[in-house]
Amino acid sequence: MANMVNITINGKAISVEEGKTILQAAKENNIYIPTLCYLEGIHQFGGCRMCMVEVEGARTLMASCMVQVKEGMVIHTNTARARHARKVMLELILSNHPQDCLSCPRSGSCELQELSQKLGITEARFKGEKSIDILDVTPSITRDTSKCILCRRCVSVCNKIQHVGILNAQNRGFKTVIGPAMDLSMNDVDCALCGQCVTVCPVNALQETDAIKPVWEAINDPNKRVIVQVAPAVRVGIGQEFGLPIGKATTGKLASALRELMFDDVFDTNFAADLTIMEEGTEFLTRAKAALTGGHAVLPMITSCSPGWIKFVEHTFPEELDHISTCKSPHMMEGAVIKSYYAEKLGIDPKDMYVVSVMPCTAKKFEITRPEMVNNGVPNVDAVLTVRELARMIKEAGIDFANLPETDFDAPLGLGSGAADIFGVTGGVMEAALRTVYELVTGRELPFDKLHVTPIVGFQQIKVAELKFENVKPDFSFLEGFTAKVAVTSGLEGARKLLEQVAKGEGGYHFIEVMGCPGGCIAGGGQPRLTDQTVKELRMAGIYEEDEGKTLRKSHENKDIQTLYAEYLKEPLGHKSHELLHTTYTKRGEFNEYLHPEQAE
Repeated sequence: MANMVNITINGKAISVEEGKTILQAAKENNIYIPTLCYLEGIHQFGGCRMCMVEVEGARTLMASCMVQVKEGMVIHTNTARARHARKVMLELILSNHPQDCLSCPRSGSCELQELSQKLGITEARFKGEKSIDILDVTPSITRDTSKCILCRRCVSVCNKIQHVGILNAQNRGFKTVIGPAMDLSMNDVDCALCGQCVTVCPVNALQETDAIKPVWEAINDPNKRVIVQVAPAVRVGIGQEFGLPIGKATTGKLASALRELMFDDVFDTNFAADLTIMEEGTEFLTRAKAALTGGHAVLPMITSCSPGWIKFVEHTFPEELDHISTCKSPHMMEGAVIKSYYAEKLGIDPKDMYVVSVMPCTAKKFEITRPEMVNNGVPNVDAVLTVRELARMIKEAGIDFANLPETDFDAPLGLGSGAADIFGVTGGVMEAALRTVYELVTGRELPFDKLHVTPIVGFQQIKVAELKFENVKPDFSFLEGFTAKVAVTSGLEGARKLLEQVAKGEGGYHFIEVMGCPGGCIAGGGQPRLTDQTVKELRMAGIYEEDEGKTLRKSHENKDIQTLYAEYLKEPLGHKSHELLHTTYTKRGEFNEYLHPEQAE
């Protein structure tokens, strides 16, 4: 049992666990202390000085996020001295910050703006020289140092959570800039463009690179058929932007909102998630058969749905790229099918189609620029909107999202199974694949409660499960008695750990799922910003509720997928599928350059 210490905050006697900070003790007892740079469990820096409090017997004010409680400590959080110091510090921060709140995308959700209101800042008293102004625009993320308040949250997430480490404090003093070394662009280093830095930035120094303008232009172009698709995790994220319960799926309202925005077709990326399972599951069985019958096969096979993860492995483990499934990510598959199968059905030139993907991800913006994501001279997807961007468009159009009716997605590319829904959470892609692979091989459902592969459900960094194939169908006799060992991770730190095992030939895995963001797409870089771990838990629960509420819960039972193969693709991994749905990867170096094979050794 932990040792407890007795302290007093604002006259209130409190017993608190030894080792806790003053800030933690206050939060646990519903006592408000303002913060700006602090992130629970991730970033304790004390740089903003907003959390300063007065401790009896101490000569100076103390940063409550940094100071641990001690027996008998008497703390005051709202003395005139503490409030004055906070206000002056905040005014100094504001003196080096653009005063463009009316036009800033973060207005209304900016932590600096909110804190200014709480502390009663009514004028900008201090004026002087501004710090270095750099505008760094990549396909996914825009970095504007003029708005940076040097809180270093992004540095902690990039280094401590994702373990990529491309963001750090450069230079010293007033010349300090947060960014890559040598004044390089984030586009010129081994950044995964995952956007986790964007989700923790309290201001607008880091944001998704805007796609709203070109999407509006396409919608207003009478010569374009503008088609939108929505990723699984979007449905449990977007409601938060409109005051709806966090994690509550708003699937029907989302479809209605997209029609109100005047998209010509409203499709669900869940359809392509089911398509991905058909292709990826077949690819895994093909590799397993070769490995078990003496042929050549690269195992473990690793999923390819997360473009941030793909860019990470291209930079960091280029020699392991053969382990990655050749499947495009679901929204790229859907785009390819829209501009081929669907275009032919409508008799429309694919060049007159404009496909928009609404994604919980910033790395998807980079993904659509890859030269591999083109078929017949046209890109599979033309624009990617984050969930936050779509919410801004809905608000701009004056749509009352919360009171919209529930409608369905359009056919023929709008039907998705429950297995597709769970693509939004860590472990979901693997579970969806196993639901189909196991049933196709044995003729039986997965032997787990509610079809959930329980060992890979949850937020643990690395999860492992084993599945034995017995009494298989004759066509799969090579799998009789075979035990498949699978692993799942989310976040690039976990990806690095698994890839280090793979590179050493350790682990004994056959199939691995990797998602670039901790927790999966529910916590993607394009989602409404997280406030705490509870948000992830609620979104995960919402995803599983969507899955369990459906009759159709297995990808191979999706009748529209069956029709697509019957009418057009013919078979998984067939010639047409390879042409449209599969891709290749690029060996990159530390500075995002192409590496020739001999350089990558």
